[in-house]
Amino acid sequence: MLRVEELPSLAGRTALVTGGGTGLGLAIARALAARGARIAIASRSADHLASGADDLRASGAETTIHVCDVRDAHAVRRLVEAVERTHGGLDILVNNAAGNFVRPAEALPEKAFANVVDIVLNGTFYASRAAGRRMIARGRGGVILNIVATYAWTGGPGTIHSAAAKAGVLAMTRTLAVEWAAHGIRVVAVAPGPFDSKGAADRLWPSDELAERVRRQIPLKRFASREEVAEACAWLVTDAAAYVTGECLTMDGGAWLGRGILGADEPVEKIRRRRGR
Repeated sequence: MLRVEELPSLAGRTALVTGGGTGLGLAIARALAARGARIAIASRSADHLASGADDLRASGAETTIHVCDVRDAHAVRRLVEAVERTHGGLDILVNNAAGNFVRPAEALPEKAFANVVDIVLNGTFYASRAAGRRMIARGRGGVILNIVATYAWTGGPGTIHSAAAKAGVLAMTRTLAVEWAAHGIRVVAVAPGPFDSKGAADRLWPSDELAERVRRQIPLKRFASREEVAEACAWLVTDAAAYVTGECLTMDGGAWLGRGILGADEPVEKIRRRRGR
């Protein structure tokens, strides 16, 4: 395993992570800080921000916190301006703020659908536009990383609200990658599969039985760790990935891939031996 000092450096760069006070957002912030980045984390919850900042500062990371609801375009613009004033610029934006829960489409209230789309799709656009404008004006380029999900292209029961929003974010990723490449701005995405997270578990697989059912559907037969996903995110925003833009890195242990007529639970060689072929 590479030591931190051997990894591509982000020293001198500033990263803003929305939804950065807890969970995957905080793990990504830690990974960026370990590479030397200055960190700004944003969330609607001041409590989440306070605990997240304590975690980051304990490791020596230069960290600022910003209460912001990404559904408010004006608040997002002020957020980006505040990060620039404090840190002297913005080099990396991670659009991680999200909302998700399982609900059949026929039972999903219109307001709940609109709320998730507002956070995930509109919030990602507001933050990307605000950051992109400043990156363009400054003329030094930058990186925007969006967190999506594989059901954006596969679909998935109970996720109509989030799937529609994440599909929009994936299209946004590719569109902005082309549109802003001339300004030196890379736009990329990561689509995590199931990973160890109490928040996700409570909402999406709230029992051991359901968690095991999800695990059996993953060819690698395990959940990812938040740190694995965060490390991949960190790599994508470093200069080691300088020629990658418009791409979505899938990290789901092979779960979204076609399983074929034999499925993934019984290896082909085992079936062949049993049949004497």
